[in-house]
Amino acid sequence: MKHLFTGLVAASAAFAAFAFAEPAHAEYPERPITVIVPWSAGGGTDATGRMIGKLMQDELGVPVNVVNRTGGGGVVGHQAIASAKPDGYTIGIVTVEIAMMHWIGLTDLTYKDYTPIALYNADPAGLSVNADSAYESAADVIAAAKAKPGDLKGSGTGQGGIWHLALAGMLVEAGLDPNAIVWVPSQGAAPALADLAAGGIDVATPSVVEARALSEAGKIKVLAVMAKERMPAFPNVPTLVESGGPDWTTAAWRTVAGPKGLPDDVQAKLAATMETIYNSAEFKEFMEGRGFAMTWADPEGLSVHYEEADADLGKVLKAVGLAK
Repeated sequence: MKHLFTGLVAASAAFAAFAFAEPAHAEYPERPITVIVPWSAGGGTDATGRMIGKLMQDELGVPVNVVNRTGGGGVVGHQAIASAKPDGYTIGIVTVEIAMMHWIGLTDLTYKDYTPIALYNADPAGLSVNADSAYESAADVIAAAKAKPGDLKGSGTGQGGIWHLALAGMLVEAGLDPNAIVWVPSQGAAPALADLAAGGIDVATPSVVEARALSEAGKIKVLAVMAKERMPAFPNVPTLVESGGPDWTTAAWRTVAGPKGLPDDVQAKLAATMETIYNSAEFKEFMEGRGFAMTWADPEGLSVHYEEADADLGKVLKAVGLAK
């Protein structure tokens, strides 16, 4: 009887321990995910970020909310991503500006403040003017800047952003001062191109992809693409060299990243999800339909890309006198 009683007590204790034990941690993700886009609605980063958010929601089975956090030439949104709790529930679209902003003194943020997840896109800069502009080529724009330095105004992003570097580098390679065309900072490609269409500025240098809608609407003209070769999606847009400009190329890239310190399993889950999205027919159709150039790198490859881009763009910024 004693043995039976002891056995019952032991069994009861085991059952109680099982019943009241803390439940096992469910597999990530358990709740909605926020994707931060550091640039304004309507631009290329916003468009690709929203498509990724939609497909990520389909893949992971939880709501994915895409939020625009603009300001500070990209600093506000990038800081929001870096400052988020590293649990995988706030990630973002980290753009080429992360390899530039700290060089010009806008922020202390660098690529080291993020957990790399995936590189999915790289687009070369374009050179666009108002539809009514007298300029018909890059050579025309450069000649005007040379004849009257400081008269023309250009825009495309914040001070020291990739589209600013695109214009400044073009001018330097053409033998002009990088300020021969005055830069007017904007909150992104969409507002800058809208300003161009309205006649508020003379030139804009966002990617050809971002300029596509206004170009097809007949409100702006894309004179050139800053690439070695013409883009398959835009065969009628000449390269900068073909348009009478210097041999200068610049591209913006877009990545998915989380704050520094994401758990390895969360990083792996998000990277695998992004690879599935990247290879999906829906994403490819979207990217090709909009003219976005698809470029892939996994977390390891993206880590190398971040490091190399930071060093390379730092050198260019110093060369054009923008680095602090």
